[in-house]
Amino acid sequence: MKHTLQNDLLIRAARREKTERAPVWFMRQAGRYLPEYRALRAKHDFLTMVKNPELASEVTIQPVDLIGVDAAIIFSDILIVPEAMGMKLLVEEGKGGPRFPDPIRLYTQIRDLKDIDPSRDLKYVADAIILTQQKLKGRVPLIGFSGAPWTLFCYMVEGSGSKDFRHAKEMIFTRSDEAHKLLQKIAGAVADYLVMQIEAGADVVQIFDTWAGILTPEDFQDFSLQYIGDIVRDVKKRTNNRAPVIVFCKGANHSLTEIAATSCDVVGLDWTIDIADAKALIGNEVALQGNLDPSLLFASEQVITDRVNEIAGRMGDCTGHIFNLGHGITPDVQPDRARAFVEAGKKAYLR
Repeated sequence: MKHTLQNDLLIRAARREKTERAPVWFMRQAGRYLPEYRALRAKHDFLTMVKNPELASEVTIQPVDLIGVDAAIIFSDILIVPEAMGMKLLVEEGKGGPRFPDPIRLYTQIRDLKDIDPSRDLKYVADAIILTQQKLKGRVPLIGFSGAPWTLFCYMVEGSGSKDFRHAKEMIFTRSDEAHKLLQKIAGAVADYLVMQIEAGADVVQIFDTWAGILTPEDFQDFSLQYIGDIVRDVKKRTNNRAPVIVFCKGANHSLTEIAATSCDVVGLDWTIDIADAKALIGNEVALQGNLDPSLLFASEQVITDRVNEIAGRMGDCTGHIFNLGHGITPDVQPDRARAFVEAGKKAYLR
């Protein structure tokens, strides 16, 4: 789908083209820190909002209108991919996040997972993207996303978030053939899903590997990064490199050069590395996204501004820099602090 963007800063920054300033957006920007989101959420359960294109598009656009970010990210959830593959997904209020009541522990469960057709099984996401683009009218780019295979694997095998990921690690260490079979199935589904999002009109896509940091560098290569690389190359080939691809592997600073070598356009950084060090490691091959500590949004507006300016100072110039947090925004942040971060990011390179 073709559309003309009035603000294409994110696209240009992702491709390391010249920009007058760095674009700013943040992960989980469509969500619980906004009173307007909470008002909608009080009327609908979470999965209803994800699966209703009208509601999903409304939530997607809220931070563009209210916070002034330079991109929208489609309101969705990474766990709808395993759900489409045949796993029952429960999101219950006050029960500690989403969960799969029947986690994958047996080979027969891996074998029985469905090969998904995203245009049928996840059509509501494509519909939400199309509707959101109609409403945005080219004001800012729209980002699509998916969880990385390793992160989805962790949820599918554990059944929920975990402190030690015992079951996921036990599978990779004792039944690595089965683990790779499951990861291959997930990777195929993720690639198809990202292609569908781009074909529906997503201008950029991001792959989130939230649990990358629980693996050793060697296991990260084997059980995570090789699959991310396969997905990035497959998606770019099938969409003729139409949409920049961001790869964000939280806690994997040990492998930044390898992440950059996946053919992605942008490497997302968490807050535990100096952006100057990341730039020195990676060079000018890819753009960098990040990397303010999300907890700094509890600080005063002046402290937020100072820290944003420090990041810009360490980056040196805005070429190939996308301002973002080093992970998702914390739900109890005040919207005015989020706005202060966006305003500071927009001005950081103009001083």
